[in-house]
Amino acid sequence: MDDSNRRQHPRAPIELKVEYRRLNTFFADYTKNISRGGTFIKTDNPLKVGTEFIFKLLIPSLKEPITLHGQVKWTVSTGEATADSPAGMGIKFIYTNQDERDLVENKVERLMIDSLGEHLYAKLLRKSSAPPKTR
Repeated sequence: MDDSNRRQHPRAPIELKVEYRRLNTFFADYTKNISRGGTFIKTDNPLKVGTEFIFKLLIPSLKEPITLHGQVKWTVSTGEATADSPAGMGIKFIYTNQDERDLVENKVERLMIDSLGEHLYAKLLRKSSAPPKTR
């Protein structure tokens, strides 16, 4: 499945530190990109598809990391990885209520705007909301 079929929201190429636990082991990896609906975490040891976990997203402009609940939707193993598609896992954010969704989506949107600038972010949104091209 290619990236365009997996994604419901436009993504920005933003690298942020991510911290999470698996069993009794602590992991610190980095995002490759992020959207309002999820992120891709670069790691040589992705969790299994369907795994739900809590992770912290460390954003330099915020004093405290954002704690998020996510579910692994797809993975790229080290054997499948390429320069354009590194090993890791695609994460869908899971929210307990609409207020939490709004808070996280607003923070992610602000992060994307700060990283890309208003003009590029607006272009990214227009591109992602355009109807699919037919041949």
